[in-house]
Amino acid sequence: MKKGTQVSEKIPAANRQYKDTVFRMLFSEKENLLSLYNAVTGNAYQNADDLKIVTLENAIYMGMKNDLAFMLETNIYLYEHQSTLNPNIPLRDLIYIGIEYQQYVDDKSLYSSRLQKIPAPKFMVFYNGTDAVDDRVELRLSKAYEHLAGEPDLELKVLMLNVNEGHNKELMEQCQTLKEYAIYVARVRKYTSEMNLNDAVARAIDECIKEGILVEFLRKNRSEVKMVSILEYDKEWEEKKLRKAEYEAGRSEGIEIGKSEGIEIGKSEGIEIGKSEGIEIGKSKGIEIGRDKPMAEFVCNMIKSGFTIKKIAEVTGKNAEQIQTILNQQAP
Repeated sequence: MKKGTQVSEKIPAANRQYKDTVFRMLFSEKENLLSLYNAVTGNAYQNADDLKIVTLENAIYMGMKNDLAFMLETNIYLYEHQSTLNPNIPLRDLIYIGIEYQQYVDDKSLYSSRLQKIPAPKFMVFYNGTDAVDDRVELRLSKAYEHLAGEPDLELKVLMLNVNEGHNKELMEQCQTLKEYAIYVARVRKYTSEMNLNDAVARAIDECIKEGILVEFLRKNRSEVKMVSILEYDKEWEEKKLRKAEYEAGRSEGIEIGKSEGIEIGKSEGIEIGKSEGIEIGKSKGIEIGRDKPMAEFVCNMIKSGFTIKKIAEVTGKNAEQIQTILNQQAP
């Protein structure tokens, strides 16, 4: 290699089917996952080997996957990371936990007289998107039910925690890794608004290492973290564009439907108004005609009796032109 030649960083080729995220990479390490679990639950487990990872790798069903699934004592925990809001998480978790339970009882009989015990599930989402969200939000499967009456027979609750920098401060203090992850995400977002995504991610990684943030993790996985971050934030941008397009399409469709329904309503109301006004006009004309009929008969009788139009005008109070009009209307 020639003197002065710089070695370019080798980054794995971007793959759109790549399913990992920085969150999953970071908390797939048992020590980090145990620290996160302790912070969320308030427990103080020390032995990371107490965790049994049961994440279903490559378990894709209806495009659904879960980031982290693990068992501790008699519970099973499903942790997921989201950078965009998704109201269907409870339904996705229901499908996922069904697969987990199916595997758990695969070698057991469900037709025996003995009750088959299963681990109690706990569902959690760690959200770090840009939409404004409270620190803690509970999502419920029953929100998806149509025409729900009374208490649902099947419920599934998911706790969503906002893990953006500045949120859930107590939780962040309890889990240093989560706190540093939030700082890294904030740096990437900040620099993405100032420069292209590749340079933004590279700068965020360099700064975090220099400032002691996720140092060991970033040094060890630098190339992969860079690739995953680029794909992750590119995906986040694409999803935002998709949601905007869906909104615009829905708005456009709503306007067209509104126009169509408005025209129909307008027609209907117009007909009713027309009928009403027609009746009023008809009444008015009828009254006028009714009033003019005796006058016409009176004028005709006076003409027959030999009275002149001038004399009839004097008697009736009408002018000669009006008398002549009445006579013309009565002519056969």
